[in-house]
Amino acid sequence: SVSMFLNTLTPKFYVALTGTSSLISGLILVSTRYINITLHIASVTQNAILGFVQINDAFNVDREMPSSTPECLEDSHHLEDVRYKASECKVWRNPLNLFRGAEYNRYTWVTGREPLTYYDMNLSAQDHQTFFTCDTDHLRPADAIMQKAWRERNPQARISAAHEALELNECATAYILLAEEEATTIVEAEKLFKQALKAGEGCYRRSQQLQHHGAQYEAQHRRDTNVLVYIKRRLAMCARKLGRTREAVKMMRDLMKEFPLLSMFNIHENLLEALLELQAYADVQAVLAKYDDISLPKSATICYTAALLKARAVSDKFSPEAASRRGLSTAEMNAVEAIHRAVEFNPHVPKYLLEMKSLILPPEHILKRGDSEAIAYAFFHLQHWKRVEGALNLLHCTWEGTFRMIPYPLEKGHLFYPYPICTETADRELLPSFHEVSVYPKKELPFFILFTAGLCSFTAMLALLTHQFPELMGVFAKAFLSTLFAPLNFVMEKVESILPSSLWHQLTRI
Repeated sequence: SVSMFLNTLTPKFYVALTGTSSLISGLILVSTRYINITLHIASVTQNAILGFVQINDAFNVDREMPSSTPECLEDSHHLEDVRYKASECKVWRNPLNLFRGAEYNRYTWVTGREPLTYYDMNLSAQDHQTFFTCDTDHLRPADAIMQKAWRERNPQARISAAHEALELNECATAYILLAEEEATTIVEAEKLFKQALKAGEGCYRRSQQLQHHGAQYEAQHRRDTNVLVYIKRRLAMCARKLGRTREAVKMMRDLMKEFPLLSMFNIHENLLEALLELQAYADVQAVLAKYDDISLPKSATICYTAALLKARAVSDKFSPEAASRRGLSTAEMNAVEAIHRAVEFNPHVPKYLLEMKSLILPPEHILKRGDSEAIAYAFFHLQHWKRVEGALNLLHCTWEGTFRMIPYPLEKGHLFYPYPICTETADRELLPSFHEVSVYPKKELPFFILFTAGLCSFTAMLALLTHQFPELMGVFAKAFLSTLFAPLNFVMEKVESILPSSLWHQLTRI
């Protein structure tokens, strides 16, 4: 009965069976890819993967001991609280924001593109009104004009208002606006900031003497303090941009000592970048030891600078092949752990450091752990990674291993709280339209997965057509094969005509 059943089966049945099995296999393969995303083969060589098998094992052991890392989440109550906080994507002022007149506008003149979005500039206007104005401005004509100027949307109207305020009095905020928006070079901006500093120091001394005489005087002193800190910081940034890095470092250190409570300005990030330019790595480590603390908010600058210092100790002699043979040393393991920590905090940065994505001018505001923060960090720190020999090579070989430790979907993190799901929306508002926003978690399918799925689908379609139209598909198959073998038949005919018949007969027999 079995032989009778097999004899009754037609070739169409075998074709349909083959196509159906291929289709099912393809669907299972693609589904497995989405469920268990563990391989990123496109950008990591086979030797690099083999070299870091031990790293994954070490991190798996480390995950079982959350108390060994201060950022780990310890209980479910804390996790729920952090999730609530993470759902609110807070936008921060970019500590290294550029000058509108001397840098952003020059980019617009050359390319015709607007590097800043309306949303970003609106946030800056709100910052200016918060830090540079107070309730008593209406008592002073120049400050009253500047209070209206910060609300103006038209840049020329703001500049005209600043000049009008200067005609009445030496107004520090008017000089700030002109230095930011009217000056077309950093040298011009520095001159205006020096004039602003002279006026700002006088206002600060006067308000300091009266700060305890009432709430209005207290608010005025707070405003004058913000103005003075802003001016000194921008002067330090001007010195850094003009090549006077040591002078900039001194100005930043003095500013942090004079106003230690104003950590909201994140002046230490400016200091870290300047110290890296001087290659003063011991001083960089000292700053990190103070600000890379569990009680302080993290940033890409903090995490990736710590990773760079760890990588600097081993990157010049690092080789994936050697690591796969002998395993990782303690220093190499520390460097890889620091890279994984940085990538988990902001997974967008490596593509910019490895120049897999093109950089643009950073916005005036950034979203921590977002693409905007990654652009701002890489824009200023790419040169520091290039200066350390082998650092980018170590980053290239190890950064994707972070994603194998973090569960997907991102219901929890490894060293930090879960990655916020609202970063893409905020980044699209902060970044210009011509920039392709980096999205995480966005898993990219390797080529062989797409090829296999396409091949399975094509085979299934051929099987279905053969089952429905066997005669027509037979004609198409014959025509396709004849066309495919036509060049070969042509070559064979030419060979037969050229070679002697006896020799050709012996070759065919062989």
